Amino acid sequence: MSVLVSNFINGEVVQSTSGRTLELFNPANGELRGKVQLSTPQEALSAVAVAKNAQLEWQATPPLQRARVMFKFKALLEQHADEMATLITQEHGKVHSDALGELTRGLEVVEFACGIPHLLKGEHSLNVGREIDSHSMMQPVGVCVGITPFNFPVMVPLWMIPVSLACGNSFILKPSEKDPSVSLMLADLLQQAGLPDGVFNVVQGDKEVVDALLESKDVAAVSFVGSTPIAEAIYAKGSANGKRVQALGGAKNHLVVMPDADLEGATNAIMGAAYGAAGERCMAISVAVAVGDDTADRLVASLKEKVEALRVGPGLGVTPENEMGPLISKPHMNKVKEYIQSGVDQGATLVVDGRGIEPASPGYFVGGTLFDDVTPDMTIYKDEIFGPVLSVVRAKDYQQALQFINDHEFGNGTAIFTRDGDTARDFTEQVQIGMVGVNVPIPVPMAFHSFGGWKRSIFGPLNVHGNDGVRFYTRMKTVTARWPKGQRESEFVMPTMK
Repeated sequence: MSVLVSNFINGEVVQSTSGRTLELFNPANGELRGKVQLSTPQEALSAVAVAKNAQLEWQATPPLQRARVMFKFKALLEQHADEMATLITQEHGKVHSDALGELTRGLEVVEFACGIPHLLKGEHSLNVGREIDSHSMMQPVGVCVGITPFNFPVMVPLWMIPVSLACGNSFILKPSEKDPSVSLMLADLLQQAGLPDGVFNVVQGDKEVVDALLESKDVAAVSFVGSTPIAEAIYAKGSANGKRVQALGGAKNHLVVMPDADLEGATNAIMGAAYGAAGERCMAISVAVAVGDDTADRLVASLKEKVEALRVGPGLGVTPENEMGPLISKPHMNKVKEYIQSGVDQGATLVVDGRGIEPASPGYFVGGTLFDDVTPDMTIYKDEIFGPVLSVVRAKDYQQALQFINDHEFGNGTAIFTRDGDTARDFTEQVQIGMVGVNVPIPVPMAFHSFGGWKRSIFGPLNVHGNDGVRFYTRMKTVTARWPKGQRESEFVMPTMK
């Protein structure tokens, strides 16, 4: 059945008049699923106007009532979890259980947003001066925009939407053009949960729509997750247009394996972290740093056996379920294959070559790929490949392993596997990375903490969800008030508290 994915504006599905579309494919078999409409800049601005008008009344809605909408939204997401996960698998390709896991992590942010009455309480000080009190208020910023990537079509939007709406903002989602269908499900469930029309809108589109939203004077805040070049450009353009921007970019996440580590546990952790979702995760482990040649030899031998045994194929309709699905598109599949060839050309040892895989389904598949003897000057080490390609780097000691990580331009996530508490403690303090795991391969924070990296993995001072998310979607106003019996004299000097 062919689908046509359109916009959702002011409580209803609205087709674009642009005449421009992109084709949508099922990555597992290459079959055409339908098309997504690419909106005009004018249609994007009409959504902004709707959101601006709806936000005024939504802001005036008590936080407790806004929280109750989030509670209902959470229940509806749980009720429709299987349906949403199936849709994710059909358009993105990740296996069904992984899609359910994505939804679960997004649900946790909805749960966090249900506590918004507490999170917006602000601060109060009695008698900061004689008969003078001071208190702060956390107020919404206005119309917010989320520009989200293809790899997590539900989780990443849910990093943004619940916190923004609970804080009293209106929200416009610009999803990826590669897997946009689930964005309309989110809109429908929010409407069923009781969100007023116009408070949440979806605009499908490409760069034309993004530019219009970044330039609109009525958009107050923009949140973006994607590649570093685009994140940097969005941060620069949005900031130049007076907007609050958080832009999360690329990653090259290292996992250090110390000689004293539980090697079997480390190997199993690396397998899931490197090859889950076909490596299309910003928190995927793409570099394993083995400390000492003996550690490296044992790790590579253990990984080789497991990589060669990976079950690769469609994410639906297979029992037992495959461990890894296809990549998102044919062009991306070809790009990943080019990276693999570059590793060979630049002298890395190709231990397992995923290019020769022959899955039962004619989709966009690259099998698990493993390189050894990778060095920091190689392209496969420097670039974010976003595919099932793991590089093993050999470090002579712990200090060199740490230096490898700190010298890399990206600073999203990292991990260390060791039994030594002193080494782990030093690593967490010295590593220049935003999210750190100790014997945990993918250290994605829970919703009540905040997600974000360092260096060129993020642009803007605030991370997503958690307390940083509340700060991003609100502005603090501090009130200093005195109710005296009467002030009889003018004061001409700088006021001080007496």
